[in-house]
Amino acid sequence: MARALERRNGMTDTPSLIARGANAFVERRLRRILSLRDFERAAARKLPKPIFGYISGAAETNAALEGNQAAFAEIDFVTRVLRDVSSRSLETELLGRTYAAPFGIAPMGVSSLSGYRGDLALATAAVAAGIPMVISAASLIRMEEIAEAAPGVWYQAYLPPDAADVSALLKRVAATGIDTFVITVDSSVVPSRENNVRNGYKTPLRPSLKLAWDGITHPGWAIGTFLRTFAQHGMPYFENADAGRGAPLLSSRAVRDFSGRERLSWAQVEQVRREWTGKLVLKGILHPQDAIRARDTGADAIVVSNHGGRQLDHALSPMRALPRVVAAVPDMPVMIDGGFWRGTDILKALGLGAAFVFLGRPFNYAATVAGQPGVDHAIRLLVNELRADMGMLGLTTIPEMSAEALSLARFRCPVTPASELLQRRAPPIARAT
Repeated sequence: MARALERRNGMTDTPSLIARGANAFVERRLRRILSLRDFERAAARKLPKPIFGYISGAAETNAALEGNQAAFAEIDFVTRVLRDVSSRSLETELLGRTYAAPFGIAPMGVSSLSGYRGDLALATAAVAAGIPMVISAASLIRMEEIAEAAPGVWYQAYLPPDAADVSALLKRVAATGIDTFVITVDSSVVPSRENNVRNGYKTPLRPSLKLAWDGITHPGWAIGTFLRTFAQHGMPYFENADAGRGAPLLSSRAVRDFSGRERLSWAQVEQVRREWTGKLVLKGILHPQDAIRARDTGADAIVVSNHGGRQLDHALSPMRALPRVVAAVPDMPVMIDGGFWRGTDILKALGLGAAFVFLGRPFNYAATVAGQPGVDHAIRLLVNELRADMGMLGLTTIPEMSAEALSLARFRCPVTPASELLQRRAPPIARAT
């Protein structure tokens, strides 16, 4: 009624009308997004080829990337029926907190290059939904700003080589109020950038006729993300790699700042454990002996990961590594990322012993397509899938999901027989069946 009176009195607020029109456009677009893969297709249309290729691609032949996805197709479900599943809950306990669902948003570099203020869109959507989001060391928005807008976020580090710089970084993260520090341990050597070169992506980005043409042919990204960022916030910097501000996005220093970690070793992890009083997580574990070493060094949890296939081509799929790692450290939370797109993917990982699942690319695409509303929608899609899948499996809580609900006859897990996995059963369900 108020808007009608405004129109009658000639008092229409043009900016608010524009905002309402923009929101309606986003809502219409999101109604056509029925799965996370739909976000990928929409992002491919919106982004210039070099940017999309950087996000979607992996190392060399993409064998590790494809292997991550192939593992899910080898696992089938065994459903139970005639169980009362009316009170299903996705709540999950992790590192002393209760999250609304068993998944979170993985750290992703330069998310604000693909979507306007992408890191903030991801963080605020995650906190609103009651799930964790991990700030990347290669992000373009200061961790202090992200943590203020979204309390409860985690931080992921590529540890600097100098011990004094590590100490300074830890102090900065602690002062921000972040209490979970994630060290990525599988990136001490720069991987092959072959696919980036083929797609035309370079670090640093440099003005060129090709970049100008990408902007002309992708105006939604050029105007809504790239130019808008420069107009409203100036030159983007890598804000969170060290204790101070890092290199500008369009600077050759960016390459140097993320190189030179060949000396990364357990000694740096031990230093962090001595100086960091919060939760410590190591991300990038595939071998059970490394999982044991992480636990013995004082890590609170680990993430089984091959960096989304972006580091070593033909690296073992995290899903195939998961059972052996869980068996090696049954007394600590083992999380996982890499290749997750569906609620069924998440449940398969939980059935193999994962405590929690992180997704990266799908949420990046969601932020690219529609900002925070896009990420909100992506989270809802996964939550709805999980609730439906749990109901059809005859489950009411996340801890009930175990290998008992899986058929592993086709699953290529060479180090752990399917019979052993099936012996790891969930606690008895204390309800009528």
